[in-house]
Amino acid sequence: MKTSSRPNLHVILIHYPVVSKNGDIIASAVTNLDLHDIARAGRTYGIRSFYIVTPVRDQLELVDKIVSHWISGTGAAYNPKRREALSIIRVSESFEAALKDIAVEDNGYPKTIVTSARKRANSLQMNVLRDMIRDGGSYALVLGTAWGLTDDFLNQADYLLEPICGPTDYNHLSVRSAAAIMLDRLLGK
Repeated sequence: MKTSSRPNLHVILIHYPVVSKNGDIIASAVTNLDLHDIARAGRTYGIRSFYIVTPVRDQLELVDKIVSHWISGTGAAYNPKRREALSIIRVSESFEAALKDIAVEDNGYPKTIVTSARKRANSLQMNVLRDMIRDGGSYALVLGTAWGLTDDFLNQADYLLEPICGPTDYNHLSVRSAAAIMLDRLLGK
């Protein structure tokens, strides 16, 4: 078993291609809360990087502006903890480009684990993925915005992670809440 204090896990937040509530394939908007909250959770649990993926140029520029404020702007001095958290954020125009960046860092492509709020056959259980991460290897946990990743996107991944389910039939967590729960279940003490 690998005993490194930092898992070789990357989180990728996809804004395209995702599904709208009407089932259309869309590019969703980047939100400031997702950037801050997922980066803070990711830093707490020791992930290697947190990628924001969108092909929309204005959205990429917005992410750069927000991150720059906290990394090298006035926010860096104001809140060094936030600087540390947001330092793991990377931006990419495509999922493929994000995987290539990770492959350079990790000397090989990561196994991709996609997420969905819908129950599907052959989903990987959290405890199984937790053990896989502990045993080493490079992994990319892929989260969708809006109403989730497209079926084509889900079908191309190495693994589909089981959904997070509460004791009710309501299941529509924000992506930042879902990310925090997953990171705790996968990497928490």
